Amino acid sequence: MHERTQSLALAVSSSICLLPPLIKLKQAGMSELKPSRPRRRRLDLSPSSQASCSPTSSIHRDDKTSGAKSLSVDTPDSLYERDLVEGAGKVSRGGGSFKNHESSLVVEQRSSPVRREAVNRSPFAMKSHENGEIDLEDGKSEKPVDKVIRSNKLMVHNQALLAGLAYCISSCSMILVNKFVLSSYNFNAGISLMLYQNFISVIIVSTLSFLGIISTEPLTWRLIKVWLSVNVIFVGMLITSMFSLKYINVAMVTVLKNVTNVITAVGEMYLFQKHHDNRVWVALFLMIVSAISGGLTDLSFHAVGYTWQIINCFLTASYSLTLRRVMDTAKQLTRSGNLNEFSMVMLNNTLSLPLGLVLIFVFNEVDYLTTTPLLRLPVFWLVMTLSGFLGLAISFTSMWFLHQTGATTYSLVGSLNKIPLSLAGILLFKVPTSLENSASILFGLVAGVFFARAKMRERP
Repeated sequence: MHERTQSLALAVSSSICLLPPLIKLKQAGMSELKPSRPRRRRLDLSPSSQASCSPTSSIHRDDKTSGAKSLSVDTPDSLYERDLVEGAGKVSRGGGSFKNHESSLVVEQRSSPVRREAVNRSPFAMKSHENGEIDLEDGKSEKPVDKVIRSNKLMVHNQALLAGLAYCISSCSMILVNKFVLSSYNFNAGISLMLYQNFISVIIVSTLSFLGIISTEPLTWRLIKVWLSVNVIFVGMLITSMFSLKYINVAMVTVLKNVTNVITAVGEMYLFQKHHDNRVWVALFLMIVSAISGGLTDLSFHAVGYTWQIINCFLTASYSLTLRRVMDTAKQLTRSGNLNEFSMVMLNNTLSLPLGLVLIFVFNEVDYLTTTPLLRLPVFWLVMTLSGFLGLAISFTSMWFLHQTGATTYSLVGSLNKIPLSLAGILLFKVPTSLENSASILFGLVAGVFFARAKMRERP
């Protein structure tokens, strides 16, 4: 009799627990069959709420007075999510009892994106990422991503460093090798040396373009007509550089080349109405002072060499200003509408070949070439060929370095590169110098760096 009474009380208590959902279902009618989003109700899983549905407790309808944490469960998926909570509790606790906040995280992860964002910002989620666990939302580990980012940054940094090093080595080596050929071998045919170097560049660029490694624009008569004025200045710039390098040491050539920046700045102001900051003009003034003081204290002063170098400064500035005027017109005459560095190298060096042949006869270098014994030395040909490769390497490495870094870093490194070049020129060729001349050279190099920094900070 007692067991029957307990069974009857258990049935009545269970019916009372199911009575609120049945009342709501009756009031809603058949609204559950509509395609609208299912309603949610707060299902309290706290011990107090569990006790409310037990046979020995009363009903608690107010969730706020229970003081326990609750889970948001969609009504159609309540059984599935309850199993999910229990499974997550077993995994997280190793088969023991689960905590409410951990189970809440698992169920909220299954729920809407808004609550999933709250889960990712919770201390439990942060702790999981810090311990190197897997993100519940993305399913990806954070540590491998950080390693990939660090490795990519290191790779980019190494490539930029390698490109800068290659550019500095090729730039310095080109000047030093030319100085070695003209001074140490006492080769008196600078135009022929320029012609041979340009011929090697044409062969290499043509081969690379034929193999599809690089892309160059085809040479057309319209493009040649527009570019011819630039090429004449280009050839004159190379020839005067050869002549001045034969008589002047490398350090003074480097300092005197700073005068090109002064001429270019003045030309930009008058031709393109470009105004420069006061810092730029101060740097240019320091360059002029260093060039004058360096020339006055130069123990190996040679008037012919200084004359050629001054002409070279004007031609170099003219080349830069003319190239700026002609570039836009030349781009319109190309097939792709652009003129890259390789196309410019191909265009300049190809057009320089017939002009160089004419200048060889004008300066009477043919007689010298037929009588000099240097052309019978294989080592001399090897050195001249090396100078041709280095001339082309400057174009490749400058493009590579500019692509890896930027115009600012490229300009600054180019100015700083003159310092080791000057020191190497003095030491390798045993240039007689004095303290005053060394101070003038150093002053000019520092002025060049100051000019580069002033141009970086200049407002466009």
